[in-house]
Amino acid sequence: TLTAPAPFADETSCQCRAPHEKLTIAQARLGTPVDRPVRVYADGIFDLFHSGHARALMQAKTLFPNSYLLVGVCSDDLTHKFKGFTVMNETERYEALRHCRYVDEVIRDAPWTLTPEFLEKHKIDFVAHDDIPYSSAGSDDVYKHIKEAGMFVPTQRTEGISTSDIITRIVRDYDVYARRNLQRGYTAKELNVSFISEKKYRFQNHVDKMKEKVKNVEEKSKEFVYKVEEKSHDLIQKWEEKSREFIGNFLELFGPDGAWKQMFQERSGRMLQAFSPRQSPNSSPTRGRSPSRSPSPPWVINKSSPPSSPKAASASLSSMSEGDEDEK
Repeated sequence: TLTAPAPFADETSCQCRAPHEKLTIAQARLGTPVDRPVRVYADGIFDLFHSGHARALMQAKTLFPNSYLLVGVCSDDLTHKFKGFTVMNETERYEALRHCRYVDEVIRDAPWTLTPEFLEKHKIDFVAHDDIPYSSAGSDDVYKHIKEAGMFVPTQRTEGISTSDIITRIVRDYDVYARRNLQRGYTAKELNVSFISEKKYRFQNHVDKMKEKVKNVEEKSKEFVYKVEEKSHDLIQKWEEKSREFIGNFLELFGPDGAWKQMFQERSGRMLQAFSPRQSPNSSPTRGRSPSRSPSPPWVINKSSPPSSPKAASASLSSMSEGDEDEK
């Protein structure tokens, strides 16, 4: 289990004291010698340490079944002389390598070109690097003599990532990063920008803030409108359900066969019975004459019972005339 960063070669007390026997790549791949790990060396600048660096070191560490990876890092003076200015200084680059999980030991101020004395001092068996010729320091390939000695083991580069690519992104988007750092409290002097550029960047930051506020208001408005539409849809759906229920109840009460029609018919029948009762039967018994009442004279015509026919009326008149003659 890794609990500490890799040690520096000039500070470690663990020195390789085993005899430095020359190995072939085939022997190393078989896991020999058995008494010590195969010592693999990888060097570089390692500026802006990224995943491409880590993958290369992983390949170097896993080249052989049992290996010990030493990583050499060139100093600032040497790097600025042969390659150019770096973003990270040498101390930062040393510390970045110490915390990579594949590194067993870091060699500070590593040489630009590997000498036999350096290889012997650190008991290096093989050198790992990508196979592309590395032209520098007046040489077409600084690893040419390592390859001729049979000590070179190639690794594969990771496409799409490199220190130069990262620096290119920063240069391309310089204004964005300058504005961001001004917003975070860095001064124009620290960013090495002019007074006019500083004001321009700050104005752009204000404009971006306003755009962000407008965007937030727009998003909130859309969210509000969506909620209103959703509520309206629910209300319309509930209104339709209530309308159907109301129409159904109305038709059930006032429709052609509704309860109101039946109730109206029943009440109409009762009212008709109340205004026109049934007639009495014709065979009703004749009332007896009251003894106190005297019989009506024959000439008094009973108005309540008119003659049933003209013949009966003439008969009654003739009888009335005969009576008069008798009285005379």
